[in-house]
Amino acid sequence: MNKEFNLIKDPWIEVIDKKNREQKVSLIDFFKNVQDYRQLAGEMKSQDLAIFRFLLAILTTVYSRFDYQGQAYDWLELDDNWQVKEVDQDDFEDDGEHDLLDTWKELYEQSHFSDIVEKYLLKYADHFDFFGDHPFYQVTLTEYNDLVRDKNKLKINQSGEVSGGGQVALKQINRTISESNNTPDIFDPRSQKSKNQLTIDELVRWLISYQNFTGVTDKSKLKTKEKFSVSKGWLFGLNPIFIKGKNLFETLLLNLKLFNAKDLDYSVQKPNWEYRTATDYVLERKRAEVPDNIAALYTIWARILFIDWESDQPIIYSAGLPKLNNSNAFIEPMTTWYSNKKDSDFHPQTRSLRNRNTSMWRHFGDYVDTRNDSNYYHQPGIMSWIAYLKDNDCLPHSYVVNMMTINMIKDNNATSQSPAFEVSDEMKIDADVLFDQNSERALYWPARIEEAINKTQVVGNYLYHFARNVGDLRDLSSPTEFAGRFSTSFYEELNKPFLTWLASLRNDEERDPKLEQWYEELLEIAIQAGAKLMVTASPEDVIGKVEKKQEKNIFTFYNQFKGSLLKLLKEGKN
Repeated sequence: MNKEFNLIKDPWIEVIDKKNREQKVSLIDFFKNVQDYRQLAGEMKSQDLAIFRFLLAILTTVYSRFDYQGQAYDWLELDDNWQVKEVDQDDFEDDGEHDLLDTWKELYEQSHFSDIVEKYLLKYADHFDFFGDHPFYQVTLTEYNDLVRDKNKLKINQSGEVSGGGQVALKQINRTISESNNTPDIFDPRSQKSKNQLTIDELVRWLISYQNFTGVTDKSKLKTKEKFSVSKGWLFGLNPIFIKGKNLFETLLLNLKLFNAKDLDYSVQKPNWEYRTATDYVLERKRAEVPDNIAALYTIWARILFIDWESDQPIIYSAGLPKLNNSNAFIEPMTTWYSNKKDSDFHPQTRSLRNRNTSMWRHFGDYVDTRNDSNYYHQPGIMSWIAYLKDNDCLPHSYVVNMMTINMIKDNNATSQSPAFEVSDEMKIDADVLFDQNSERALYWPARIEEAINKTQVVGNYLYHFARNVGDLRDLSSPTEFAGRFSTSFYEELNKPFLTWLASLRNDEERDPKLEQWYEELLEIAIQAGAKLMVTASPEDVIGKVEKKQEKNIFTFYNQFKGSLLKLLKEGKN
């Protein structure tokens, strides 16, 4: 087989340019022209997120070693492969923060990445070759058999044909289908043959995505002395957050965290392609330790993959790698956290099917510190980075921070944890409001915003109970489901006006009048929502029921709802 495909020179990254045209570009073309692209445009947003982090791994590696001009930092010694050989800690403590921040500022001012990125990629060109001696994100057949358990080794017959267990169908790697051979998707419009076909550029994209969003169904495993639980994709265990800029260059740069701003630590970056062989990487991964650097984290494998080509069609074999403990894994900057009161550890939050429709703004306090309580809150690292950039005058005055989330939600089956649902959301807010430094709680914007959200959710509860009472009047089989659907519709109507209000906030404004403005709009929307139930009232709803000598009908329930609403929101004006 004489196939050739190198990610550096062959087009595989799908983007949308400034004129809203779709393009497919190579890594070199991407970094040369990234300022002309609006966004990534792969098959799914979750795939875009996985590729986005892969691209950030390249940039983090390069610019943690070289400045904008392509000169290695004075406090580093690099080897012939441009890997860090030694760090002069004393010099780094004196100059490191200044040098790295200067590099970031220069990139921001120039609005494009420098030639050192292309030079670095060419240095590692053989590791970005999809079919070479170091196949990209794969192992060779020899490496696969050396690494897996004896019972999982693949066999080769005299004709050179490979056979064995651990096969993963293309239709399973393709997350627009996510269909295994055991559970066919009968609603997918494609034929069985076309489901298992991918072009090479598609396969590259899905391979990166699969390492980030794979479940736990693999039976083939890495050879170890002790038993282990198979790892799901790292991104699968997060509630991702990143910052979106005005174009793809700015989006990458805003999320380019070159050092830990809190502790001013320097981490030596080590993406998976910088290991001499895939075996060396897997042996490191075998230790089941969360990486201590971002490039390694953003390129971490959940599976050992070997691809055999038969009649130009890929046959993929997969073996599971050990599960990682993500407790207190603060090297991960792109997630929200929750505190486990049992052990005082912090764990990445995740979305579930149950709360998949809950908008990002309703969890404002997960993304932004509204309590100033470090015992129960840990700010996402990317938010701390943006706050650092703001404090160091790296961002324009009145910069609007656009926070985004993309979630691939797993199913409710603990034995498979397969992808089931994808959601994405965003919210915009002025940086001065987001990182308000006011110590007085009544003037601290994040706390006042959380106050408004909490009151909004109380209104949502009032409406839910009103709808459930109406469901009871109508003797519906499930009044709670009826109320849940009605509540979901109400929050969908709130999304646009609340996000508009949130984006309108300024740090030099009085807090109370802005909250009153929202409460007035909220009152109007809530009353309109209640009125929708009233106009559907049947004669039975009007007549109602008498329970415990108390008359109950749609009017009495509506009056209770409206009375509670007015009392709550009038309090908001005091």
